[in-house]
Amino acid sequence: MARRRKQRKWQGKRLWRRVALLLAAPVLLYLLAALLGGLVSANRNWSEPEAGITVYVASNGVHTDLILPVAAAGLDWRPLLPTSDVRAAPDGAGWLAFGSGEREVYLNTPRWSDLRLPVAMRALTAGERVVHVEWIADPRFAQRQLRLRPEEYRRLWAAVRAGFRDSRPQLIAHKGYGEADAFYLGIGKANAFDTCNQWVATRLRLAGVEAPLWSPFTLALTSRYRRTD
Repeated sequence: MARRRKQRKWQGKRLWRRVALLLAAPVLLYLLAALLGGLVSANRNWSEPEAGITVYVASNGVHTDLILPVAAAGLDWRPLLPTSDVRAAPDGAGWLAFGSGEREVYLNTPRWSDLRLPVAMRALTAGERVVHVEWIADPRFAQRQLRLRPEEYRRLWAAVRAGFRDSRPQLIAHKGYGEADAFYLGIGKANAFDTCNQWVATRLRLAGVEAPLWSPFTLALTSRYRRTD
């Protein structure tokens, strides 16, 4: 009897190991794919010019934003994103930060402690995408910067604009995180494969800039560019 109990106990442990392995396998495969996708570059022959239009990539370690000048290369965001969309743009705000993510995460979880499992699952599967825009006076808080040729900047500007629904910002009724930011309708669904960081990487790739082929996390993206002066 003792031998049978030991055998059943051993079989039970083996079953749980298999279950744990089955549950862990998708996560491990995802992480491996993210590593490989981050190592592969799109536009790998791109080189930063000595002179051009500076843009920034800001990161908090989880999420990245693109920071673009309000007006450059003959392109001006103000007709599309008036300061009246926010409560109070800072004095001298000459920059705009653009980020994209899942609607419920953005609008209803201003702090990571507010995140709940149902919202997180929706963000990883097929949540509605929105675009977050913030007016900024000094972008040098961003960890990374890069210079673009005028034609590259124009492509980047067009790619960011194309991230808004119908390529025209449509304001969402929300108080924002502070006085200088607002949310707008985006395009498509946010999920584990098309994350906020991949949104930024895709915009840079469309501009012709070197960017990771697939970067659901921040490091593979931000490590490609110069540290901010």
